[in-house]
Amino acid sequence: MGKLFVVGIGPGGPDGMTIAARRALEAADIVVGYTKYVELALAAVPDAAHLATPMMHEVERCRLALSRAQSGEAVALVCSGDAGVYGMASPVLELAEDYPDVDVEVIAGATAAQSGSAVLGAPLAHDFAVVSLSDLLTPWEVIERRLTAVASADFCICLYNPRSRKRADRLSRAAKIMLEWKAPDTLCGWVRNIGREGQQSGMCRLSELGEFDADMFTTVFVGNADTKRVGGRMVTPRGYREIPCER
Repeated sequence: MGKLFVVGIGPGGPDGMTIAARRALEAADIVVGYTKYVELALAAVPDAAHLATPMMHEVERCRLALSRAQSGEAVALVCSGDAGVYGMASPVLELAEDYPDVDVEVIAGATAAQSGSAVLGAPLAHDFAVVSLSDLLTPWEVIERRLTAVASADFCICLYNPRSRKRADRLSRAAKIMLEWKAPDTLCGWVRNIGREGQQSGMCRLSELGEFDADMFTTVFVGNADTKRVGGRMVTPRGYREIPCER
């Protein structure tokens, strides 16, 4: 029986990988994935055999990995963050029924909500929701409903895929929806290239978020009514006690 590891490599650098992820990469006969993620994985296993494919070929990539595993190889299919959060675990498991001789194991990793939150401080320390603004697979009307639901409930919100060249207005439209339910001075934060060379981060108010020049390598955080600056960090209280904040 062949083996397929679906590996979340975390934010990208070797230091951000779990021990389980590194062991899976070391155990694999070949590493398969989107070109950029394969490059990041090879920083941990530089001598590994590998096969990279372009963006936007997720199903073909999954079938390729499953086919190689069915032939008897141990395959590591890599993705950034966590394989089960906007990652490759779901399509692999859906397709795996067609490859009965493949043992699939999903390896958890730190998703951008976690690693980006750590850069900013603790913006997700209370109830939060993660919403992708990409409408490639989800209709924008559905995304709008979900944004309305979580903003009206005053969740902290982590936004994935906030903007691209083809969807330059998505973040501004999302900010407009959230401003219907959240105060204009709600604290927001952003992290670009989390855990990679060129990492940047900053904070702004919700009223300013729509004009922020985000890209597909940026993760955006929107606080709840209690989120505040503490020592230059973005912090959402857990509610145990009151702590003074910067104004």
